[in-house]
Amino acid sequence: MTCPICTAQNEEILWQNDRLRVIAVHNEANAPAFCRVIWHDHIAEMTDLQPEQRDEIMHTVYRVEAAMRQVLQPEKINLASLGNIVPHVHWHVIARFKEDACFPASIWAQPVRETTFRLPEDWTAQVQALLNS
Repeated sequence: MTCPICTAQNEEILWQNDRLRVIAVHNEANAPAFCRVIWHDHIAEMTDLQPEQRDEIMHTVYRVEAAMRQVLQPEKINLASLGNIVPHVHWHVIARFKEDACFPASIWAQPVRETTFRLPEDWTAQVQALLNS
């Protein structure tokens, strides 16, 4: 099986180094502000990483959360490391708003409302600037 995270193309990369990257996710209809923190190497579980690598990825998750909170001022941030479909270490950092289609349920739940909620068009550029500062 080819890993779609290992072979990803045309990602909007907000920040990266030689071990991990932060991307904006634009294909989740019920999640208007969604980032992923992705470990570059194909590793299935957090405990497959060395302790210092786990610290690095979590530090990056926290940086992304802080930047999204500053830029978007959401009601809540959801953090998740699922990987059931794609067994490649990555974290979801999802800003949640009372007006989003599924709030307070998961973004993958059935929508409970139609929403006209819109984020600033440049939110990813603002988050990127904070991550690179």
